[in-house]
Amino acid sequence: MQHRILGNSGLEVSAIGLGCMGLSYGLGPATDRQEAIALLRAAVDLGVTFFDTAEAYGPYRNEELLGEALAPVRDRVVIATKFGFLNGDVRAGLDSRPVTIRAMVDAALARLRTDRIDLLYQHRVDPEVPIEDVAGTVRELIAQGKVSHFGLSEAGAATIRRAHAVQPVAALQSEYSLWWREPEREILPLLEELGIALVPFSPLGKGFLTGTIDATTQFDANDFRNTVPRFTPQARQANQVLVDVLRGVAARFDATPAQVALAWLLARKPWIVPIPGTTKRHRLEENVAAVNLTLAPADLAAIETALAPIQVLGDRYSPVHQQRVGR
Repeated sequence: MQHRILGNSGLEVSAIGLGCMGLSYGLGPATDRQEAIALLRAAVDLGVTFFDTAEAYGPYRNEELLGEALAPVRDRVVIATKFGFLNGDVRAGLDSRPVTIRAMVDAALARLRTDRIDLLYQHRVDPEVPIEDVAGTVRELIAQGKVSHFGLSEAGAATIRRAHAVQPVAALQSEYSLWWREPEREILPLLEELGIALVPFSPLGKGFLTGTIDATTQFDANDFRNTVPRFTPQARQANQVLVDVLRGVAARFDATPAQVALAWLLARKPWIVPIPGTTKRHRLEENVAAVNLTLAPADLAAIETALAPIQVLGDRYSPVHQQRVGR
């Protein structure tokens, strides 16, 4: 496994991390606990050192899962978690009041069975709480040794600058992939200027870029993709052309579309660390192996040329969820 440094923070992580949400939340029934623990420990054996969770993934169940699975190897891994929703419930609204952040961190430390959170993100920007107050609270927690580094998720450029002025931001976690490239317009240049890493979630387009989803795919009733405009059957049918491009590139490298999508992200900047999620051991192995796929400048140029005429159909969020990003 290769390693990368998150921006100017000095925090070293595996070049590909593991997004753990789907083990407990968002994609239908939670994975059997013992199977999930086995998957997390297999990730460690494969060289993954960067694990991403949040109090809202459950709520709380995902943090508890990671706490149990990673306790035996705690000093070998980096754990990131997030605050920002009332009682850890995404349906209950935002809550980044300082008193809430402090209480969440104490509770998360117990759930994670650890004495520090390596990277603490604000899950979504709370317009009711000045970002300076949020950053200042995390700065205090860092001084107390409960938190090591500060991060933001889906924040806009102005918010990132304001937060960074109070407490250096180690990483921004936002969606970025071959089918969602909005961060290239303003966010990536800003992160490079400030020395902040990008940790792309959904680097495989919520599974679509793996090539295993088509217009006939049926999702579990509790799968959040049922609410995503980009995942209507019509959009999935129209967007297959993007996967076809990835399949063509993958065939030249004896790789998979997922590996090409991840290798593309790794080639963009040395401070980008994708965190694909999975509930399956063979997909975990496939994703980790993407670090061995190097796309040369000519390969990247060919991908750009092939993708240029393609217009991805469908918004990435429902209107309600879109209101929570880019603030």
